[in-house]
Amino acid sequence: MGLTFDKLPVNTLVGADWKTFKALTDHQNIGKDYKGKYRLTKAVCRLLSSLKGFEDRRYATIADKPLEEDPLFILGHWRSGTTFVHNVFACDKHFGFTTTYQTVFPNLVLWGQPFFKKNMAMLMPDKRPTDNMELRPDLPQEEEFALSNMMPYTYYNFWFFPERWMEYCDRFLTMEKITEEERQVFKDTFLRLVKVSLANTGGTQYLSKNPPHTGRVRTLVEMFPNAKFIYLKRNPYTVFESTRSFFTNTIRPLQLQPISQEQIVENIVETYKRLYDRYEADKHLIPEGNLIELKFEDFEHNAFDITKDIYSRLNLKGFDEAEAHIKAYLDKKKGYKKNKYSYEPETVKIVEENWGKALQEWGYSL
Repeated sequence: MGLTFDKLPVNTLVGADWKTFKALTDHQNIGKDYKGKYRLTKAVCRLLSSLKGFEDRRYATIADKPLEEDPLFILGHWRSGTTFVHNVFACDKHFGFTTTYQTVFPNLVLWGQPFFKKNMAMLMPDKRPTDNMELRPDLPQEEEFALSNMMPYTYYNFWFFPERWMEYCDRFLTMEKITEEERQVFKDTFLRLVKVSLANTGGTQYLSKNPPHTGRVRTLVEMFPNAKFIYLKRNPYTVFESTRSFFTNTIRPLQLQPISQEQIVENIVETYKRLYDRYEADKHLIPEGNLIELKFEDFEHNAFDITKDIYSRLNLKGFDEAEAHIKAYLDKKKGYKKNKYSYEPETVKIVEENWGKALQEWGYSL
């Protein structure tokens, strides 16, 4: 059992390369209550960044290796069940993925990992702060945190600098205000992340679970024309309550600027609408037969059969070899206790006034 998230003396930027750290933090307004964490994070980052040259030399040996298959992307708003689906598909060893260790130290994966992973395991919590999902360095994780330590052009900059939350939403989540130069950096950096992740986990097809990618369909299809996509829908009332809890608890150990609870809620509400609209506008770009949309509640109720059906419909290989592992994982999760949410009148009002389009289109109600 490591430290709890709110007790960590640094934030995840300790794993950034120095160029990224400087580009992201220079000219930012660091809150007076966060200057100590910022200075310590900066010092550790500066020290670890001196080792990146070793990683770069290792990466050079695989940089020109083409991908065997385009990735499988699991999309959906935060708290829509993407983690559970990700973990089910990760039971298939032909998939490679970004690990929890890699999200914090993406520049120390091909070189130095055993030492740093051991230390990370001693410090990190064994459960996620907002639910009972297991945390370990080698478990699959969403890649946005890794990207935020590899370049300054990611949505997760808002964790550190919440005063610019909606700016980062428009630039790096929906990519509506990103420059072409920044978008090219995103493409190059993400491709590197994919190749390192595959080399690290031994997979041949990259398995992505990253809610911010829901707003980047256009760019992802440009990069990977035959990529497969799973899009998860979930009851918006539940998503709101769960996202508010998740974002509130996650931002505390990461932020370098203050933000009120009221502003967190406003930003969650607005981001959901922009992400929903961006995905709906761009999903037609996914080639026919490469996209499956489903309700998480249906998947949760019949995960094995739906997983098997997804393999067939998306023409994914490997189900027969992974079947026993998938069954074992699902059997282990039968006793998992989920958070239960009661919908306060305020929640109902917020969701119905702002997310009514999703309620109507997806057929959800109280």
